Amino acid sequence: MGSMLEPLPATNYRKPLGIRFLEHIKQKTLSYKAYQAIVLIVTFFAYASYHANRKTTSVVKSVLDPESDVSLKFLPWWRKNLGRPVSWALGSGWAPFDGPDGTALLGDIDVGFLGAYAIGTYFSGHLGDRLNLRIFLTVGMVGTGLFTSLYGVGYWANIHIFYYFLIDQMFAGLFQSTGWPLVVAVVGNWFGKSRRGLIMGIWNAHASVGNIAGSVIASVLLAYGWGWSFVVPGLMIAFVGLVVFLLLPVSPESVGAVAEEDQVHSPRKNGEEVTEPLLQSDTEVKKKAIGFIEAWKIPGVAPFALSLFFVKLVVYTFLYWLPFYISHTEIDGKYLSSEAAGNLSTVSDVGGLVGGILAGHISDRLGARAITAASFMYCAIPALFFYRSYGSVSLPVNVVLMFITGMFVNAPYALITTAVSADLGTHSSLEGDSRALATVTAIIDGTGAVGAALGPLLIGYISAKSWSAVFTMSMASSLVAGLLLTRLVVAEVAAKIAESRRQGGPTSRSPAPLEV
Repeated sequence: MGSMLEPLPATNYRKPLGIRFLEHIKQKTLSYKAYQAIVLIVTFFAYASYHANRKTTSVVKSVLDPESDVSLKFLPWWRKNLGRPVSWALGSGWAPFDGPDGTALLGDIDVGFLGAYAIGTYFSGHLGDRLNLRIFLTVGMVGTGLFTSLYGVGYWANIHIFYYFLIDQMFAGLFQSTGWPLVVAVVGNWFGKSRRGLIMGIWNAHASVGNIAGSVIASVLLAYGWGWSFVVPGLMIAFVGLVVFLLLPVSPESVGAVAEEDQVHSPRKNGEEVTEPLLQSDTEVKKKAIGFIEAWKIPGVAPFALSLFFVKLVVYTFLYWLPFYISHTEIDGKYLSSEAAGNLSTVSDVGGLVGGILAGHISDRLGARAITAASFMYCAIPALFFYRSYGSVSLPVNVVLMFITGMFVNAPYALITTAVSADLGTHSSLEGDSRALATVTAIIDGTGAVGAALGPLLIGYISAKSWSAVFTMSMASSLVAGLLLTRLVVAEVAAKIAESRRQGGPTSRSPAPLEV
């Protein structure tokens, strides 16, 4: 199947077994578009399974820690009556998380997972530009499935040792870190820039689909014991990892695919000269993997990476704590069960799905990634405020506000981690002589993962005093994330104005250069 230590050369490739089987059935070589379809479908389900595994912990939290003292402080600030006791809906808990410090312990486990994920992401991206992406991704998915399942085994083994769950999640985080840099690198290898925002916006729905699937699966299986909420998703991602091993073509060169002329290059509209080939064959240029420090120096990488730090802090606050928050908060005078809260939290993911597609389409139309991302970040601030203030009025109001909040919170996250990362990984400053997609994606997502680790850590302690403070922190983070892109936004606006004056007509819709 090829060595894991070096990419397969264009003149000596071996196609994955599943691809060879499909070509045997069809009695002909697959077309370039067929390969693109396989890449989108396989990587979609691959990363959806990553997110499904990641989401289960947020659903099970309220079962492990149902009666923490902090639960009495989750009510809207104008409500005084607590109504029914929280234990009515949540059950008796699981040691050691059922004590007064249960929420803090769960927050520590989140930090362990996300800290390992952040560190692993940097290394995964660096290695991803040097190793066989298909085999590397398969190992990551099988490892993720193993350690996710081992967390659930603690239910049947009657394990109540905090460090068992902490260490398990740290290993799970390391294996999960292989996912994002690698799938973005594979997709970036097959698609040019001209419609990358829209294509990746739609493709990035895998995060929301995975979150929804993880929430529903974990919520339904809670009735049979919370261990199943981990074991079943773990087995699912291991199975999808096998599909990746059998089917995923990591690049056109690895399978000898020849792109049509309009797919090899991304010509500018209105007769402009093509300045940057996005997919060049190894037969034309011998590529070398870019170094970690060199990748940081690519224009635009640092601002987007730092912005994503604050964006993911907010996104993962919702991802890890929204079901817990819902189950401990009165909505129209009632508490929801853990299963109902988990299912309701999927509304945020549906909003994120819509927001990701919308942001990708808008950024393609405007040719301005930074302007689009910053605009959504600023809109997230009032959305968070209204959800905190009025989300408990009634269930329909909660659903509408949660959808809007999920859309604005997740849209910049989707845009930066997909289209922006792929754009920067094929930046013109690389002059076509480097492989940088996985490394750049790892830098941006890894920096964001540090923020993702910080968010749940702070929530575990801040929520003990006030959930209003949690939402204030999220709004402040969204503001800072937008401000960090100010220089890029100004540059894009200036470029659009100059281009409009030069052409004397409508501005081009090709993505504006990410220069600083």
